[in-house]
Amino acid sequence: MTDLSELYQDLILDHSRSPRHFGKPPDANRVALGHNPLCGDRYTVYLAVEGDRITAIGFEGQGCAISKSSASLMTDAVQGKTRAEAEALAQRFQDMVTGKGKDESLGKLQALAGVAQYPIRVKCASLAWHTLRAALDSRKEPVNLEGTEGGGSP
Repeated sequence: MTDLSELYQDLILDHSRSPRHFGKPPDANRVALGHNPLCGDRYTVYLAVEGDRITAIGFEGQGCAISKSSASLMTDAVQGKTRAEAEALAQRFQDMVTGKGKDESLGKLQALAGVAQYPIRVKCASLAWHTLRAALDSRKEPVNLEGTEGGGSP
């Protein structure tokens, strides 16, 4: 294993064991539910949005190490971003995990690039991002990745 692969594996395990922004922010004004029936991952994403900016984000739920670390890394990455910035980041992340291109500007999110080699795991890595988009859109119906190929577009 290369040093970079080992670093990425350690980062994923750290975010899975000690997820950042776990829980509901007290000022949350948007919420969305997400479910990946194939793996059993189930998360709720909470947002506090003021104007066009995500001022606070949190998540609750359970899932595999990939989905939990992806949710944790996502919360770090989108906190303080505008809606447009968060959506652009979600698309770049989706492109990376589906093997459509590397993006050096993704920083720590690049730790999840390896899931592109395992199509069944793409949905695990994408679930929180799809749920983020649903929360931004104030969608009421839960996100369900059953039947989507490669996790779909966030």
